[in-house]
Amino acid sequence: MGLNVANCPRCGRIFARGLHDVCPACVKEIENEYEVCAEYLRENKGANMHELSEATQVSIRQITKFIREGRISLMGLPNMGFPCESCGIMIRSGTLCDGCRSNLQKGISAIKADQEVRERPKMPTNKWNFEIKKRD
Repeated sequence: MGLNVANCPRCGRIFARGLHDVCPACVKEIENEYEVCAEYLRENKGANMHELSEATQVSIRQITKFIREGRISLMGLPNMGFPCESCGIMIRSGTLCDGCRSNLQKGISAIKADQEVRERPKMPTNKWNFEIKKRD
């Protein structure tokens, strides 16, 4: 049984994997970033994502992660949202905006329809061959 070690995706340091996917130093840094964001939002409920990021120096990606993990709730924060994973427009729930979700569903439907056509058994073609002979 080998030691489960990895490089921290945030800082690159080698660490023994445990409960977290980042090293202990980065776990502390992430916790500090969360506390700074939470404190800012308590005092500035009208802030949007960009204002929060600029005021706290926490990346939009990390703030989005806090929201998706449920650590930052959007209830009571009317201007807060996070970017759609496809187009980047600000949304308040899910991972895709309505437009991207609709386009994805249309694409999936088109692929399914195409697959059904390809898998449909081929109908035998009733071709009749006639030979016209000249009478002698």
